[in-house]
Amino acid sequence: MKKAATKVRNAQRTPTVSDIAAGAGVSRATVSLVLRESPLVHPDTRARVQAELKKQNYVYNRGAANLRRRTSSAIALVINDLSNPFFAEFATGVDEALGTRGYVTLLGNTGESPQRQQAVLASLMEHTPAGLILSPAEHSDAEQLRQVLGAHLPVLVFNRKLEGGDWNFLALDNARGAEMAAAHLIERGHRRIAFYGGHADSSSCRQRRAGFEKALRAAGLRVREEWMIETAPSRIDSAKNTPALFAGKDHPTAAVCYNDAVALGLMLGLAARGMRPGRDFALTGFDDIPEAALASPPLTTIATQPRERGRQAAQLLLAQLGAARTKSHQTTAPAQLQVRESTPPPTHT
Repeated sequence: MKKAATKVRNAQRTPTVSDIAAGAGVSRATVSLVLRESPLVHPDTRARVQAELKKQNYVYNRGAANLRRRTSSAIALVINDLSNPFFAEFATGVDEALGTRGYVTLLGNTGESPQRQQAVLASLMEHTPAGLILSPAEHSDAEQLRQVLGAHLPVLVFNRKLEGGDWNFLALDNARGAEMAAAHLIERGHRRIAFYGGHADSSSCRQRRAGFEKALRAAGLRVREEWMIETAPSRIDSAKNTPALFAGKDHPTAAVCYNDAVALGLMLGLAARGMRPGRDFALTGFDDIPEAALASPPLTTIATQPRERGRQAAQLLLAQLGAARTKSHQTTAPAQLQVRESTPPPTHT
């Protein structure tokens, strides 16, 4: 009777890491590495440990493990617009780089809403991530973010500068990129050039507009305010607002677009007006998402290598983990002009 009761108690006892290690014939350290999804474990050993975990119905309490180690195997990634292919590529690069170092990615999307951003971050912080990569929503407030994130979490901000924030920042060379795009159109013979898309109060849009204006002034061309047209940085809103380019007496022959999504939307809007993009109207994008090369016509754009930027962001954040906190610094990623078929000379001047 006593022996049967002991068996029942053993059957009900929660298995431990030591039980798994004994059953799989490995060390407790190896079991811990498998539980943390470390790439350092040989695939055959990993499979043996995973089989033993399943056999013993072991459930890994990651939160408790993080508290014990005062570390986490997760990195939070919060994106302002995951529907934009640029950020999908960026997120893929982040996840690839983190995965090779044994980290998992906790992904959140804010849809350009600062309120949603606060809620997403608050939820993610409950998982005690080791760090955060943040591409801020428009109109984000650094002080509100700090209230959610605290003072000690390693943070890397991407793409949009946060005024009043003291976090490390990975920037795109927005001004230089737009300057190159405008200069390219000028070299092709265009003199009536618009800047199309984006919101002027966004830091990245302000920088791209500044580069655009610099190129026009260097060529002795006037910046036409009526051709500095705002849209949401999306394909749908870009297509919908295409008539604004042709509302006045004079019409532009070309446009520097805020990003590739805006440029692809403008192509649709032009086609709806009976115009042929790349023949009747020249346009450039910014980002070089994979679809840019497959558009009709293929899109001239500023290549920023979004997947590589994701890998770079992950590496910059990982370098902060466990390191003494220092003064924040900015890293600016290069941009290159990628010439394709969407930027012919004007058909008339």
